[in-house]
Parts: sequence; structure tokens; C-alpha cells
Amino acid sequence: MTIRNLKARVLAGDADPAFTDRCGIAPERAADQRERVLRCIQLYMDKYDPAGARDGMLFSVGGRSEISGNHTDHNHGRVIAASISLDVLAVAAPRGDGLIRVQSEGFPEDVVPAEAAEAPDETKFFTSAAIIAGMERAFLDNGYAVGGFDAATTSNVLKGSGLSSSAAFEVMIGNILNHLYNDGKIPGDVIARMAQFAENRFFGKPCGLMDQTACAVGGFITIDFAHPASPVIEKLNFDLSAAGYALCITDTGGNHADLNEDYASVPAEMKSVAAALGVSVLREVTRARVLADLPRLREACGDRAVLRALHFLAENERVAAQVAALRAGDLDGFLDGVLASGNSSFRYLQNVYTTKNVREQGLSLALCLTEQYLTERGVRAAWRVHGGGFAGTIQAFVPAAEAPAYAAYMESVFGAGSVYTLRIRPEGAIRLL
Repeated sequence: MTIRNLKARVLAGDADPAFTDRCGIAPERAADQRERVLRCIQLYMDKYDPAGARDGMLFSVGGRSEISGNHTDHNHGRVIAASISLDVLAVAAPRGDGLIRVQSEGFPEDVVPAEAAEAPDETKFFTSAAIIAGMERAFLDNGYAVGGFDAATTSNVLKGSGLSSSAAFEVMIGNILNHLYNDGKIPGDVIARMAQFAENRFFGKPCGLMDQTACAVGGFITIDFAHPASPVIEKLNFDLSAAGYALCITDTGGNHADLNEDYASVPAEMKSVAAALGVSVLREVTRARVLADLPRLREACGDRAVLRALHFLAENERVAAQVAALRAGDLDGFLDGVLASGNSSFRYLQNVYTTKNVREQGLSLALCLTEQYLTERGVRAAWRVHGGGFAGTIQAFVPAAEAPAYAAYMESVFGAGSVYTLRIRPEGAIRLL
């Protein structure tokens, strides 16, 4: 439909049911989402189509939260992740010359000619233009159609929040190409793999597949990376909101500078234990084998590496148990797994603060305050470090009725707006209306 008619339908509230049923937006926030969509449409019209006369489409892709499997994917482990109710919105219309133009709110316009998809350009690494070119290349390599378009985007998946704003943007570009040129027939998990390719090859970042898959598929998902070239992806039909819970993410405002060495040390130390046992990754060994060779492993790899290896082995089993709990609708079993994952990450994986700056321990403090506050109130809840760790965010699964008071308490320490109270988004990359 024309952009003008699209705007009229949004104004009439025609998209509101999709906001709640497909995007996971709380009913009381539907008006806020409508305002964001209208702002995105206006951004598109101001930039590309003042009369709104071109035929176009409206899209949404959610961010993601890592739920369990902390630092397991790089050693071929299992993870649980989920799409969340913060999203990237886009309005797009096709154009016939192969040129892609994307105006993201608050950023310079990306202008990407078709020839940019021919090969990676290292001078464009770590730019959104590289992601766009990489997604085009991935579509072509997989036998799908591509073409030019003009698009405007807006996002409340904030950069640096640990909620995968970059993966959501990658999947959004794939979502637009899917619907404009492939009749929307490409499955979400396939778009996720193409997004990973774009980030690895064209953007220059050796990421895994978890973030893109959660954004593209939606809901709770589990991925088994035993065979990384063909990971097993399963969507878990568990409704967190129906169970009466919300996911609260607290941004502690920690400094992410100079953490590359901390992040790199985790897979490196785990793999050093694997190598000492004659294999390439920890998925190939058992806890019994590690314990049987502890004296030699301590000498060869160090105690922290051994602790991190033991975390991996327990976490991998824990993910399997949590998946079984979610399949069975066993909320208590799932929450027990979240708490155990958090304790293991803090004590054995040791990714809750950097040893380079022990004065700054925002994650430790947030976890401590969460435990004390919720325990004192007698609330059945669970909490753990969120994502890669060392700085950034924690997560807590809190009864929805308790979430406002918990958020207010945490914001009194970490600042206004530091807590995101989220719902799990049922669907991934979608076209609205």
C-alpha cells in the first residue's frame, strides 16, 4: 500500500493488535509503539517521499536477551535466548536502480550501491553500510533475489545495552529484502545465518549465531552448537507473561573500555583446558575427565582456566535441564536454572568484574542488591549476569506485579532509565499490516 495509506491505517489503530500479539508490547504501551511507528513513517516521508505516494511496507525486528548458556557457544555448547519487546522499526519502499539508502534516526544516511556487495571492503568494517552490503551478498550467495530500496528506521534497542542492537539491524535488512523481493518466504533461521555471514565477512566481527537467531525467530529459542556449521535451533513455546513474570534488565553503567582482553580470555582459557586434554573444544570432554587430570591441568593451564572449564561443563547440562523445564511449563525449574547459572558465572566463570579495575563492580553490586531486595520481600525470582559480563547489565525474572517497585529501587542506585522492564516477544522478524 502507499506510505500515505500505511500512515492512515496506523493512525486508525489497525496495527495495535500486532503490537501486543506479535511484538510483545504490553497493552498499556500500544500507544507509545504507535507513536514510534508514526515517527518512523514521518522520517521516511521527510527524507524520501514527502507525498507518501510510493508503495511501501512496515517492519519490526526485536532485540534479544541471552537467557542461559553463559559463555558456552564458543566451545560448541548449548544456549537459551529470547526475543524481547524492544525493537527496530523500519518503513521501506523498493527502487529500481539497485541502490540502497537507509536513514536511521539519529545517524547519518547510509547509501550503498549494488556493487558494494561484490566483496568485503576493509575500509568499511564496523559500519552499518558494510552490514547492508554483506546482507545483499549473503542473499545472492544463497540464491535469493535482491534489489534497491529506501528505508527509514528507528530503534529503542539501545546501543551498548547488551540487547543486540547490531544483530537486530542486520536481521532488519534481511527482513526488508525478504519481503520486498522474496515474498516473505525466507525462514527466520536462514535470515539469521545470512546476518552472521554479513557481520563476520563484511562488518569484520567474528560473532556467533545466537543474537541473530533470537532476533529473527522470536520467542524463547535454544541452540545447540555441537556442530557449528549446522546448529540445531528449536523454538520453545513458553509464555513468560502468561506465567505472570517480566524480564528486568538493569544497566549498571559500567565502563566497557579495555575489556577486549577480558572477553578473549574466557574462550582462550577454556580451549587451553580442552587442548591439554587433546581435543579442540570443551564439548568433547566430560567433567569426570577434567577432575581426573586436575593436578596436570592446574599446572598447564592455571586454576582460573580449570574453573572456567568446570563452569562450561555444568552450564551446558544446566541449559538442557532448563530447556526441558520450559518445554514442560515448569517455571520453578527454569528459575532454579537461572539462579544456578548466575552463581556459576560469578564464582567459576568470573565474568562479573574485571581484575584491571576492582574499584568498579557495578554488576556485583546490582546482583547483591537484587538478591537482598527480592529475598527480603519474599519474592520468587531469579537473577544473573547478562551477556558477556565484566561490565554492563544484569537480568532478573521478577513477578510482573513486583517489577515496578523493583525497577524503582534499582534506578535509585543506577539512575533513572537504567532498568528495562521487558516482555518476551512472540515473533521475530515480521512485516506489520
